[in-house]
Order: sequence, then C-alpha cells, then structure tokens
Amino acid sequence: MIAPTRAWKRSGALIAGAALGLVGVGVSAAPASAHTPVWTVTCSEVTIDLKAYSARVTNTVTVTADGKDLLPTQEFGREFSKTLQLPEHKAEIEVRLVVKAGDGDRFSRDETKTAPVCESPEPSEPPQEPEPSEPPSTEPPSTEPPNTEPPNSEAPPAPAPSTPPLAETGGSSATPLIAGAAAAAVAAGAGILVVTRRRRAARG
Repeated sequence: MIAPTRAWKRSGALIAGAALGLVGVGVSAAPASAHTPVWTVTCSEVTIDLKAYSARVTNTVTVTADGKDLLPTQEFGREFSKTLQLPEHKAEIEVRLVVKAGDGDRFSRDETKTAPVCESPEPSEPPQEPEPSEPPSTEPPSTEPPNTEPPNSEAPPAPAPSTPPLAETGGSSATPLIAGAAAAAVAAGAGILVVTRRRRAARG
C-alpha cells in the first residue's frame, strides 16, 4: 500500500507544477498583449494614447518633429495621453514616436509618421463698400416769426412830381404861328391901303 501512495503523491506534485507553470505563462503573456500604443498625426497636431503598460516599472515616451523635440523624454506609468501642437510648416515633416517599456524591449515602439501641410483657406472677396450718401442739411430752421400784419387796404399815395410845372408866361408853341399870321395881316392891310390910295389918285 505504500508504493501506490507515493505514486499518487508524485502525480499530484507534477500536476500542481504544471498548473503553476501554465498560470505563470498566462501572467507573463498578459502584459504583452495588453500594451496598446496608439498615436495619430494630422497637419497641425499629434495625439498620443498609450494604455495598459506596467505600472511597476518606469516607461518613457519621446516625440520629435522634423528632427526637433516636440515632447522631450517623459516618464509614465500605466498609461499616457496627450495632444501636441505641431509648428507651422510649408512642407511635409516627419514625426517620430519612441516608447521604451520598462518591462522589456519587445514592448517598446519606435515609429515614424508624416505630417501633411495644412491647406490654407481661399481668400474671400472683400465686401464692397457702400457709396457714401449725401449728408443731411445742417442749416438751422428759420426763427423769424411769421408776418401777422393785416394787408394795407389804403391805396398807395400818388408819386410826387419830379419837377414843378412851368408857370404860364404867355409863351407857348403856338406863339410863332400867331406872330406870322399877324405879320401877314399887317402886310395885307398895307397892300390894301396902297391900292386904295392909288385908285383915289387915279380918280382925282
């Protein structure tokens, strides 16, 4: 009865050892499948999202853009998340991510991506300036009171003569005619008188 008992004990020990070995393999394999380095690059920024790393060791992450430090080496534990702004660039640039896992180089990453050039927006047409309108008149309103005097119903006075009328002196425009007629009458009377005298002389 002693021999079978020892055999059973040896079998139990082997089974237990195998079970522990499987558990150890599973534990050691779990971190390898859990490390998740995710990062994206656009024309203007870099987004980093590192998850499920071992918190019992020291892990580091470094980011460079166009050969210059964008994120100097920084330590992290179980996870690391950050968004970095890229400098303005007129040509494509290379962005490099370096992750060093403290629990083995097989979990580290050294990757490079390209950041494109951001498209510049098309210039919009400047708004048209409206034509200036005429400024409103700034003349003050008239303050003169309205004329309330009643209209004058009286006839206006006759205008005064510019010069006084000439006094009657006996002379007028008909004076030469009268004088001529008188002279003619005198001459006719003289002629008649001469004829009469001649007739009398002839008779006597």
